[in-house]
Amino acid sequence: MFYGEILKGKWVRRLNRFIGEVDLDGNLEKVHIKNTGRLSELLLPKATVFLEKSSNPNRKTRFSLIGVEKDGFFVNIDSLAPNTIVYEGLLKGAIYEIPNVELVKKEARFRDSRFDLFIKNQYMEGYVEVKGVTLQKDQVALFPDAPTARGTKHVLEMIEAVKEGYLGVLFFLVQIKGCSYFSANEEMDPSFAGALVKAKNAGVMILAYEAEFDEREGFTIGRQIPVRI
Repeated sequence: MFYGEILKGKWVRRLNRFIGEVDLDGNLEKVHIKNTGRLSELLLPKATVFLEKSSNPNRKTRFSLIGVEKDGFFVNIDSLAPNTIVYEGLLKGAIYEIPNVELVKKEARFRDSRFDLFIKNQYMEGYVEVKGVTLQKDQVALFPDAPTARGTKHVLEMIEAVKEGYLGVLFFLVQIKGCSYFSANEEMDPSFAGALVKAKNAGVMILAYEAEFDEREGFTIGRQIPVRI
């Protein structure tokens, strides 16, 4: 997955969930934040941030905040990116637990809900719900970084899909380098953590992979990370 024109700036402050201020070559620029999470451990004053220039001349903000530098690495905070990266990874066979995928469909309906992806091969049909992970504590990747009733609902719905005979996958794409394993952030959202335990016991596949960034290859699926639930 690639972005268009990218510029670097220095983070100043967050004005609300969707708008922040960045020092761009000495000028204060309002930017759109493509992530409603708190990101307080990443968006620190004067942190180097990455901005994508919008191709829409009528937009109120000229740039979107897509990443921040941490320990010398690009941390993608674009909440839309994980779906695209996992979608492409499935088509390329980069996720070995889900091989030989013949069809991947975005925004798949199940009952009255939607999952991020529907997958199919000659042996199975199933659903994949993708979550981007940007929080790290003591080398542990954690999700969520804020309470998420919507995320808990997705997990419980995935359990129902498995009960009906579908393959159910909860896929956590870790955007930070150097994590030793992934776990639910029980301190932040005990309801989500509890739902994840129920999902594991119900046969839902819970996967965590690291996102890899290369200037020539863009963003791709990287190494697998152990899951501890």
